[in-house]
Amino acid sequence: MKIKMILPALTEAKSPFWRPIKYSLFPPLGLATLAAYCSPGDSIELQDEHVEELHLEDEPDLVIIQVYITNAFRAYDIADHYLLRGVYVCLGGLHVSSLPDEAIKHADSIFIGPGEDTFPEFLKDFRNKCPKKIYRNKVRDIASIPPIRRDLIRRNRYLVPNSIVVSRGCPHHCDFCYKDAFFEGGRSFYTQQIDAALAEIDRLPGRHLYFLDDHLLGNQRFASGLFDGMKGMNRVFQGASTIDAILRGDLIETAAEAGMRSVFVGFETLNSNNLAQSNKRQNMGRDYEEAIRRLHSLGIMINGSFVFGLDDDDPDVFQRTVDWAVKNSLTTCTFHILTPYPGTRLFSTMEAQGRILHREWDQYDTRQVVYKTVGLTAEQLKSGYDHAYRSFYSWSNIARASLGHDNLKHAIKHFAYAGGWKKFEPVWNFMIKTKGLNRMLPLLEAILSKVKGQKATPSPFPAIA
Repeated sequence: MKIKMILPALTEAKSPFWRPIKYSLFPPLGLATLAAYCSPGDSIELQDEHVEELHLEDEPDLVIIQVYITNAFRAYDIADHYLLRGVYVCLGGLHVSSLPDEAIKHADSIFIGPGEDTFPEFLKDFRNKCPKKIYRNKVRDIASIPPIRRDLIRRNRYLVPNSIVVSRGCPHHCDFCYKDAFFEGGRSFYTQQIDAALAEIDRLPGRHLYFLDDHLLGNQRFASGLFDGMKGMNRVFQGASTIDAILRGDLIETAAEAGMRSVFVGFETLNSNNLAQSNKRQNMGRDYEEAIRRLHSLGIMINGSFVFGLDDDDPDVFQRTVDWAVKNSLTTCTFHILTPYPGTRLFSTMEAQGRILHREWDQYDTRQVVYKTVGLTAEQLKSGYDHAYRSFYSWSNIARASLGHDNLKHAIKHFAYAGGWKKFEPVWNFMIKTKGLNRMLPLLEAILSKVKGQKATPSPFPAIA
């Protein structure tokens, strides 16, 4: 059977003139994971429109398209194209699970929720010529998933080909989180077996890894076993955690010993009222600056995430947040305009209040205002968001944040990482165009190499469950 798997892209990610580096970071692991369930005799092609031009004049037996909110219209166009050619089309992904009634108009079959149980079921039905219209996930278990078909991935097209996911979902339920609709009706957080995760890591070449898990430290027993098993592998890796997990027990020390050198942390807001309104309980009452000190003492760089446009925000929130991030020497920051994704409690609340402005999904990219604001005008929110990026990544603030480290080596690495990420975009664009992005990996590994520092003071709190 001839199977084609497609990850469609946003328009700006396809531009022949300029391709931002953020669209060439990670390969489509979700599709490569599903491909592992296909039969050995199947001919499978995996295309990621972020890094290559799609060819759509073929006629495979089956087309599988991954849909997220900002590529939804592009995904539907591709799906409709193949439907007209008589090809059987399946759609799955976050947006399909959030709005199945919308997606089903563009597919022969759709998948709702994770596909580890539904995709093998569909393949069996399809081969027996009795596929169903809707496949809804029932079993939440990744203990025995087959190895990812990484042979289908064009590694040289990505800066971080060694991305990996060892868990699904998140133990927390923030009102604005896009993932809740995807895991509705069952367990919202579960992990691989430790040995299987370590085996997957061992198959990956080189040193660098990027864990794409929503919360790598979310299960203390699993994460501790994983990090213990990684000691001695000579890896350097990046991942995501919460403030709460960083402050509890000694799990973050174990992660650092295993090679963690950078962590994505959802600070989101410095306003406790906004945290309460967003159901961001894992941040409430936590000492942000103590968590930062702990990470820095372990030589771990920080990518802080912040959301602007929450109802208690005022016109000063942008500069106040930037000043705080610089003062606390955050290496990088990811700023977002609050975006009410369909399927979230935030969207349901705003829709009931008449605050949703439109359903042009390609504009739901956390860079544009798509809802009626409170406390700030839409113009203030957009201009403040743009200002925050310009201000934080100005050379003066990059230097100021770098000099906030006690360790000179860490300060130099901070400056190199932050400056390289945001101040040399033409270089990144050139590397993408010449298909040489993967040659930058040794430099990334060098920047992420270990920086010795004082051992953090053990936390008085027990490790998270």
